[in-house]
Parts: sequence; structure tokens; C-alpha cells
Amino acid sequence: MNYQRDMTGQEFSTQTNKAITLLGMSGVGKTTIANRLPKDSWFHYSGDYRIGTRYLEEPILDVIKRQAMKDPMLWDLLRADEISIEHRITVNNLDLVSKFLGVIGAGKNGGLRLEEFKRRQELHRRAEISAMLDVPDFILRARETYGYPNFINDAGGSLCELNEEGLMKKLAEDTLIIYLRPSTQLRQEIIERSLARPKPMYYRDDFFDLELPQYLSDTNTPSIDAINPDDFFRWIIPRLIAHREPLYRRIADEYGVIVDADEIMAIRSEEEFLQIVSAALDRR
Repeated sequence: MNYQRDMTGQEFSTQTNKAITLLGMSGVGKTTIANRLPKDSWFHYSGDYRIGTRYLEEPILDVIKRQAMKDPMLWDLLRADEISIEHRITVNNLDLVSKFLGVIGAGKNGGLRLEEFKRRQELHRRAEISAMLDVPDFILRARETYGYPNFINDAGGSLCELNEEGLMKKLAEDTLIIYLRPSTQLRQEIIERSLARPKPMYYRDDFFDLELPQYLSDTNTPSIDAINPDDFFRWIIPRLIAHREPLYRRIADEYGVIVDADEIMAIRSEEEFLQIVSAALDRR
């Protein structure tokens, strides 16, 4: 079995067709890096965009329609097919995918009941697995249909949580997995940005089932229905980051390479990017 990480730096830099997967927390700079590479030679595959426009499109629109049909006028118009509802998900605006995941807690604060919350979480998990399994096909389509020699898989922060047999092996065969390791300062900035603007996220079942009772105990919250969704997110985000970092490292140690996020975020050219990745390959 040949993994992309088994190349030397020289072999990578001289490859005619490069394919990489960026791994790391949301906010670490994956999309920023993808946008800095030449757009005429690098095909930017956004895992979250694929999730929202292919695998969760109908569930997302169903949730929106259920809300809209609480209004009698919209109920009549939708039932008569006189109006339609469409999403406006783009590679640079993925908020709708996040909002679909929802938050657990009091309905008056926009929270979901546990059953509905877990249903959407599982839908997202399946969608993310499917989007990552689509990567090999998109590598070929990017080259043969659209003429892009290089491919960058901008994976979601929850890639490390999927625990799907064979998925990481397959990605490692088809792409070079690069873990963007945050510095202590960047990690704190990610936490602070997340605290300032809480947003729904995917949580692995075993992690969530362990943390939820702890939150109720730590905050003296009497029940799930009494949870303030934003307070819960602010409480759990540092714990989620601490939980995910060893998972990222384990994947990188087994299947990919590690680069410092601060170093790679400082790139100003494709050449600098390739030099950093090549050096990481040679350090293995």
C-alpha cells in the first residue's frame, strides 16, 4: 500500500499532478491557504460545500420549509407550488450547513431536543464520509474535465471524528494529508473567535455523551431543555479542541505530515508552500 506521505520532498515538488488534504480545526487556515494557491492550477474541493449542496441539501431545505409553513400564507403558497425555497450555499459561505446541525438546549433560545440534535449529527457524519469518499473521483474530474493539474481537499474540522473504517487510508493513498498544527497563540485565537461567535458543530457520539452530563453537573443545569445553547458551546469548545488535537496528530503520524500552521499561513507564493510541504516530507 503506497501512501502519498512516503514520497521525498523532491518527488512531491516535481510531481506533475499534486493532490493534498488539509487537516485541522476550523479556523486554523485551511480555506485561507486553499485560496492563496493559484486558482488556475489548483482545484479547490471544499468538503463542507459538497456536504451542503449534495448530501444535506434536502434535509436542510426540509428544515427551512417546516419553519416557513408555520406561517399560514407561506403554507398555502408552498402547498400550491406557487413559491419555492432554495439555498445559497457557496464555498465561502457555509453558515447554512452549520446552522442545520443546530444546537442542543432550550427551544426558546433556538435549541433542539436531544433526539433531533442527534439525528442531524448523524446525518452530517454520513454526509461527511460520503464527501470524503468522493475525493478520488473529483481528483480525476478536476484534471480530465476541468484541466486543473493540482487538487486541494479542504476538509472539515470534524474529519478526525468520523472513525470510518478505511476512510483515512483511502485519503492517504490519493492525497498527501497535511495536518496544520496550531501554535499556542493560534489555538487561543481560535478559541476566542469561537467564543465570540458560537456556531453549531459536529460532535462524535462518545465525546458528546461523556461531556453533556458533565456540563449539566458543572453548571447546575437541571435538564437538557434548560440548556442555554451559546453557554453550552462556550463551555465545550476548549474541551473539543483538546479532544481533537491528539486525533489530528495520530492521523498525521500514521498517514501524513505535520506543518506549523503559523509557518504555512505566512506563505505568499505557491513556491513557498511547496517548499514547506517538501521539508515536512523529508523530516519523516
